[in-house]
Formats: sequence, C-alpha cells, structure tokens
Amino acid sequence: MNAAPADQIRLLDLQAIDSKLDQLAHRRRSLPEHAEIEKATADHTALKDLVIAAEAQKGDTARELTKAEQDVEQVRARAARNQQRLDSGAITSPKDLENLQHEIGSLAKRQGDLEEVVLEIMERQESANTRVEELSARLEHSTVILKEAEGRRDAAFAEIDAEADKVKRDRETVAAVIPADLLKLYAKLRETQGGVGAARLYQRRCEGCRTEFSITELNAIKAEPADKVVRCENCSRILVRTADSGV
Repeated sequence: MNAAPADQIRLLDLQAIDSKLDQLAHRRRSLPEHAEIEKATADHTALKDLVIAAEAQKGDTARELTKAEQDVEQVRARAARNQQRLDSGAITSPKDLENLQHEIGSLAKRQGDLEEVVLEIMERQESANTRVEELSARLEHSTVILKEAEGRRDAAFAEIDAEADKVKRDRETVAAVIPADLLKLYAKLRETQGGVGAARLYQRRCEGCRTEFSITELNAIKAEPADKVVRCENCSRILVRTADSGV
C-alpha cells in the first residue's frame, strides 16, 4: 500500500487521539466511585433485608402480644364472673362453693402466669421496635451514602464525556483527510494490536513494540519509497517514518 508521507504522519496524530479516547474510556470504567457504589449497594441491600426481617419480627411480636393480652382478659373476665357468683350468695352447696373457690384460685394463678408472659412479650416488642428504628436509621444513612457516590460518579461521567466529545470532534477532523484505504488498515491493526495501529519509527526503534532495528533492517526501510506504507516486522503495525527516524 502507498500513501503520501503527510497522510502517514497524520496517522500518528490520529493514533494519539485514539489513545486519548482509550484513556478516557478506561478512566470512565475505572472510577473509584464504581467500587464505592458496588459496596454501598450491597450494604444498602443487606440493610434493607434486615429491616424487612426486623419489621416482620416486630409484627409477629405485636400479634403475639395481642393474643396474650386477650388470654389475660379472658381469664380476668372469667375470674370476675366467678367472684360475682361467689359474692352473690346464690351458691349454697358447700361442694359447689369449694369448687368455685378453687377455680378462682386457679384462675388467679393462671392470670399471673399470663401476665408474666405479657411482660416478657412486651420486652421483646420493645427490643423489636428499637431494632427496627436502628436498622431504619442505618438504611437511611446508607441511602445517603449511595446517592452521594452516584452523584460523584455522574459528575465524573459528565466531565469525562464532555472531554471525550471534544476529542471525538478532533478525531473526525483528522480522519477526514486520511485516505480511506489507509484509514481502514489502521483501524484493523488497532483492533488486533491492543489499540495501537500506527507507531513512529524513532531512532532505530518501533515505538509500538519497542523493537530496535539492526543497521541492515534500517537500510531496508530506508530503501523503500517515501510513499510506501511500511509495516513493523515484529508487531505488524504501520511504521511511520519521520525526520527523527534515522533513515
């Protein structure tokens, strides 16, 4: 392939621009905020699950307390009715009186036991309420941390993207004056050679792969016409000759 020396030199300008775009893309992918957001998201999700579990436990405890209080009320009401019957004097049979008094005593013990259960449940309910409040506060704080990290990432994105847009416009200007076939070869090599399709020959060395050429190899390159598109024998990249190439 042949191309005017000036067009070949423009490839170096294009390569510099493309390398800049690659650097910006890498910077965009490698922002520290990505790791922050990933951790903050994981923390937020874990806390959200804990809040849901704590609220479920709180609800279960509330229902358990309601049931226990109903049990106490039922025993209390039955004891009150028995006491009313006892106080009314309507029961005259000694055996019935004894049974009623025994039941009243049993109900009093039962009520005491149930009231202890209610107190125990109330303590657990207080702990459940406290845990929900603490976890909810932590969840709210984690939301703030996540939003702040996302805000920093978005600000960095905007800065990088604005710079990339400017560089892309510069690229369009440079690429527009490079012959299509040369541009196509450059693009193909860039894809297969780690983002570098054209490299300068500088003081006997390919700046793409850092290979230093022998005198014989340099003389062979020097013997090529100025418009010949020379390729590095080591990395296959387009080897651009300049005034500093030493040929």
